[in-house]
This record gives sequence, C-alpha cells and structure tokens, in this order.
Amino acid sequence: MTDKFENENLEELDEMDSVELIDLEDEDGNTETFEFIDSLEYKGNSYFALVPYNEEKEQTGDADEFVILKGIEEGEELNLVSIDDDDEYNAVGAEFLKQFESYFSEEE
Repeated sequence: MTDKFENENLEELDEMDSVELIDLEDEDGNTETFEFIDSLEYKGNSYFALVPYNEEKEQTGDADEFVILKGIEEGEELNLVSIDDDDEYNAVGAEFLKQFESYFSEEE
C-alpha cells in the first residue's frame, strides 16, 4: 500500500489530537481507510502505525493489531510503503509496543 503526503503533513500527524484518517491504495487499486495512531523514528527511518477504520466504529479485527508502514521521502512527497523484510517489521513492531506501553505507564 502506498499513499503520498506533503512533508509538512508528516509533522501535522505527530501533533494531531483528533482522529486522522488516511486513505491508502494497494497495488490492485483498492482503497482502504486507516486511522493514524502513532509514528516513530527507528534506525534513521520514519514508521507509522495505523489501524483499519470503520465508519460504524465497530471493532474490525483484533484490538491489538495494527499496520506498520515505512515513510519514504521522494522529493516533496512522503510515500507510505509496506515493509517486506520480516525482521525489520518485527523490530519496528516491538518498538511501537514499547512506545504504547510508555504512554499507558505515564497515565498511571
């Protein structure tokens, strides 16, 4: 899946308090809406955690599941691309889980 954003939108995603929806198109031309939940920098790359969005706000899939996409800058655009390397995906996923845990431990 890929989507293009202007670089300034990357900063806006980190600062958003409201729901940020992103429409992504896959290789077959199908569009799916995701909700942005978080981003992080890992080993010099930007990564974004997203969950599928359902307008009826019904639970879709497992509550603990999220999609990770890598941000690749091409000129003035940011492309979100899937991560093909399992080791990279798992390492970034573990970093997101640590980050999520830190948010909840700060609230206590």
